[in-house]
Amino acid sequence: MADKNNKMSLNRRQLLAASTATGFALASGPATAAGEEMPDLSGKAVLITGCSSGFGNLGAVLYAERGAKVFATMRNLPRAEAAALADIARERELDITIVELDVLSDESVSKAVTEAERLSGGALDVVINNAGIGTGAPVELQDMAMMQRLFDTNVMGYQRVARAALPKMRARKSGLIVNVSSQLGRVMVPGMGLYSSTKFAVESMSEQMAYELVPHGVDVTIVQPGGYPTKIWENGNRYTMAMLEGADGERKAAYQALVDGALRNTGGSTDPKDVPRAIADVIAMAPGKRPLRLPVHPGRKPQTAINQVSAQTQVAMLGGSPFGPWVKDVNGRG
Repeated sequence: MADKNNKMSLNRRQLLAASTATGFALASGPATAAGEEMPDLSGKAVLITGCSSGFGNLGAVLYAERGAKVFATMRNLPRAEAAALADIARERELDITIVELDVLSDESVSKAVTEAERLSGGALDVVINNAGIGTGAPVELQDMAMMQRLFDTNVMGYQRVARAALPKMRARKSGLIVNVSSQLGRVMVPGMGLYSSTKFAVESMSEQMAYELVPHGVDVTIVQPGGYPTKIWENGNRYTMAMLEGADGERKAAYQALVDGALRNTGGSTDPKDVPRAIADVIAMAPGKRPLRLPVHPGRKPQTAINQVSAQTQVAMLGGSPFGPWVKDVNGRG
């Protein structure tokens, strides 16, 4: 039997090595683009959440460069990030409209989607749910307020935006919902708190939605990025620090090694543009042919085997049921 005193003897280097083994840590080496030739997105009306930084900000510019009419949303306008994005749009003559949208508010989401639909002349072609937050530290140290904020942002926020956009998509019998998940929506790393839990929820919610929307002509794709240097962990470290400061000493001492490694490294050499490039490829695909899940990372993708087994299991379980045609359709793509 292992020595009880050695159960939590992991040091920070071992924690980082464990993270690397899952593909969560930022991989070394050059990033790979989704393709040299970017697809033409002319005529596509695309709404994106979380455009103040990261994948949302990069995607807003990239899709507009490819001809899309982009509605780049963020909360708390006016703000410097919105002004900077507006400057880029003017300088490059890109069709980017910045719209205030707070994924925590039903009213804000409804107002933003309605305005985007008005300006685009009808249903949106694509909705990209990207806004999210993350925290570190063990599950026991995640207080209820932080848990509520994580799920409200990362899961309920996606649901709010999808519900607002789907009626017009269904009426038109076309559209695409892209939900940005994570490798950590399929595999998990000790010390990642409840971030993985929210992404597991996004995975199941999105897959069910994909089945239910088959007869309505609306596609759903779940994007599963690995580790990329975006601000989600820089911002997450602030949430984590505040949470740890309020945690009681006994709980922190019980998980000392994980607490010591709770703040995440956001550096690295991977290219965050990999993700919007991959999403652009999906947008350009023919309706009904888009993959249910899309792993994105130049390094290891440990979730791929799980994705394959999951698809096989869903078809085996429901293939002969009244839902069989939907399940076979969705899991037969890509």
